[in-house]
Amino acid sequence: MLRYTPAGMPLVTAVLQHSSQQMEAGIARATGFEITALAAGEISGRFSQAELGGVYQFTGFLARKSRNSKSLVFHIIDFSAVS
Repeated sequence: MLRYTPAGMPLVTAVLQHSSQQMEAGIARATGFEITALAAGEISGRFSQAELGGVYQFTGFLARKSRNSKSLVFHIIDFSAVS
């Protein structure tokens, strides 16, 4: 959902889901998690138009949800569809 900060910056928040199989100590391990994500500024318009349930590769960084929070939010800088 697209919204705007009091300063007028567009923001989109979402929950990203990840699942994959990784090798650990020579053994295949299934991994999966969900993380809250935030797209701010120019990227938010493109992100708000992305197809739900699509498979994407994201570039960004992790930061605390707020100064005193221990929760993390993934800040999206860019993304592209994976075929």
